[in-house]
Amino acid sequence: MFSNDFKSIVLNSTRLIDVRAPIEFEKGSFPYAINLPLINDKERHEIGICYKKYGNNEAVKLGHRLVSGAVKEERVKAWSEFIKINSDAKLFCFRGGQRSKISQEWLSQSGYDITRFRGGYKAFRNYLINEIEKSCTHFKPIILGGRTGSGKTILLNNLDNSIDFEGLANHRGSSFGRKITPQPSQINFENALAYDLIQKLDKGLKYLVFEDEGNRIGSVFIPKIFADYLLVAPLIILETHIVERIGITFNEYVFEAQKMYGNNLVEWRDEILGAMSRIKKRLGSQRYQKVCDIFENAFDEQMQRGSQEAYKEWIEYLLREYYDPMYDYQIQKRSKQVEFRGSSEEVVEYLSQLP
Repeated sequence: MFSNDFKSIVLNSTRLIDVRAPIEFEKGSFPYAINLPLINDKERHEIGICYKKYGNNEAVKLGHRLVSGAVKEERVKAWSEFIKINSDAKLFCFRGGQRSKISQEWLSQSGYDITRFRGGYKAFRNYLINEIEKSCTHFKPIILGGRTGSGKTILLNNLDNSIDFEGLANHRGSSFGRKITPQPSQINFENALAYDLIQKLDKGLKYLVFEDEGNRIGSVFIPKIFADYLLVAPLIILETHIVERIGITFNEYVFEAQKMYGNNLVEWRDEILGAMSRIKKRLGSQRYQKVCDIFENAFDEQMQRGSQEAYKEWIEYLLREYYDPMYDYQIQKRSKQVEFRGSSEEVVEYLSQLP
């Protein structure tokens, strides 16, 4: 059984079995995919050498010898257990060829029928990339800007027609934005973006709202055609009082961030100091030294008395001396794109009135 109804797979968030080797899976796969390989990395390497020396037939024979007996039973069992829980699951390898065919046949012999991708990973991946590019003709973009700590992500997550680049990238989009868990690969980021776009546009949404990010979020990049489309989109500025901005920034970069590090606050401190060193040149030596001193004093205060309040002074200094001037300068250069400014409530009201 074959399937190339990739849109249905996306819209239904279908669970997938990726039977490629772990090394292939780590480079990139699809949302809702689990790696249950037919052959592991070592076996794949040996089979590859055999293929180069003796051709396809001998490589296939070696593969069957390596994955036989208890090894074969173990792998078929893993697939079967997954299918028991996910009856609509689909199966794929790289090109929809031998590995997925063998896996499908072995499952059938064990009493489990499963559909595999026509064209495999490569065909589905091409579909998703094409959908990102095609999507630019199906919606009107709106960019949500605002100074650091304005609550842009909070607002986005309360909108039905938004796409959160930072959430997809697992990064806060700034020098201090790295999280304790790693970012996705570029391939995984693009595939997740395609899923989000397809699912949102299937609802008939005319406008999609994105945070003002640029084309890079940590280590991943927004696909160029898509980023260029957003570059000339109307800009809405979220305006939030400095006191509230300090609170929002404190909650995300101190309170919630420290919880991720558990009891290892020294590691969190070192991460923050590393982030500050990355902006040292733009801060200048005098301001850099001052912001480091404020931060270290706040850290000592927490260690001695358990209070995090002193970090708010550090945050306010960074906002006023570094982030605000830099952002205001960038927005001034794009002033012709600005169509609206207002509070969170006013922005939501404005968006609701769009034709």
